[in-house]
Amino acid sequence: MTPAAGPLHFWWRSYDTESPERPEWHSIGASGIQEREERLTGHHLLYGPVPAWADDLLRISRAVFLADKLADRSHSEDRWTREFRLSVPVSDPDLWAPAASGPLPALLQTLTADVWDVSLRRMRPTPQQVPIPVGEDWQAQEVALFSGGLDSLSWAATRASVPGEGVLLLVTYAEKNVEDVQREAYAAVKALAERSGRQLRQIAVGQTPGGQDGAVVERSSRPRGLLYASTAVRVAAADGVADVQVPENGQLALNPPLSAARSAALSTRSVHPRTLHLLNTVIESVGGRVRVENPLAGHTKGDVCRAALTAGLPETSLEHTLSCGAPPQRRRGLPHVNCGTCYPCLIRRAGLLSAAGSDATPYETAPWLSGLSEDRIRHWLALQGWLAREYSALDLIGDLPLPQGSRTGEWLSVVERGRVELRALVESASGVREVA
Repeated sequence: MTPAAGPLHFWWRSYDTESPERPEWHSIGASGIQEREERLTGHHLLYGPVPAWADDLLRISRAVFLADKLADRSHSEDRWTREFRLSVPVSDPDLWAPAASGPLPALLQTLTADVWDVSLRRMRPTPQQVPIPVGEDWQAQEVALFSGGLDSLSWAATRASVPGEGVLLLVTYAEKNVEDVQREAYAAVKALAERSGRQLRQIAVGQTPGGQDGAVVERSSRPRGLLYASTAVRVAAADGVADVQVPENGQLALNPPLSAARSAALSTRSVHPRTLHLLNTVIESVGGRVRVENPLAGHTKGDVCRAALTAGLPETSLEHTLSCGAPPQRRRGLPHVNCGTCYPCLIRRAGLLSAAGSDATPYETAPWLSGLSEDRIRHWLALQGWLAREYSALDLIGDLPLPQGSRTGEWLSVVERGRVELRALVESASGVREVA
């Protein structure tokens, strides 16, 4: 999108009852996302009817996701912070008014560090659809996001190995170039479910931006987690499930910045406790009865890996998962799934080393090897600097406050235990260099 002076205006045109009145509004819609609208709004994937508020939440999340991808951060004054005005149709604007005036823009600002002014207008009525159950007449008792990464694999494996708990429904976002990794992870969970007798189902959708609404210009994607969570919330609301599980180890859920240069949304906040609190506040404000929770909030990456092994997964299943923040397959079409040098990869390395004593993941490279570019070792250097400094409760809440009533000591414990795992990785790498 061509940079504009002042706020960036985006008008989500699907289900419209009116048109933007001024030329500064950039019209976007469902055609800007490759996943068909009818696949998400039709009821053929779900057990029961979807409450209108849940459809609205997903539509808002899709609009935010696409607007974010079409607005280049480099054109802003500080090369990061943008100002958005977003108009989206909803079923009942009056119902959504309290959310739009408080927790919704606060949620978006927490995720992206941008300024959001969201106006919600009345949508065009649509014909009532008759819900059609999926396959056999089953209904989910448990809903969780399942990316195929190590954390979601561990949680799904733990739940799949428990018999007699009803249907476990995993909501997966198909990632281009890593579909094989996701299929292999699901197959590992399915094997455990078959062994325990637990029923397992999966819904796989995709949300790749692009198409007639404009070329994607922004590489970061901070609202992506909201889009994923909103999809799972919609599924849970249709099946009458009270909680949606979004598994993320506590280290990366908090994602404390390794340096001042990575503060605020320069570090991802998709599953930060403040993010989940604000999302749940939005849902509650429109009468929703679904809560989004992180079942691994108290776990380090090592804890996550140990839980996966205890559930019965072999080490090879853990080593074949995706944890990378910039997967080489997506960057350059390389055969490697994990780069081995980004911060999520470093936490992954530390967790597997802590739980299994080794890590045979086929990484693209290692940051302690000689001859790497400055860009390839920047996370490794930042990590060592962070570990050399003390970390206190003030550091924990200084970058992004925790929700009121949070037990700061428990969150601090997760960070400290994670730092112990990361120090062990640094010491192990030092031994590798000495041998070399």
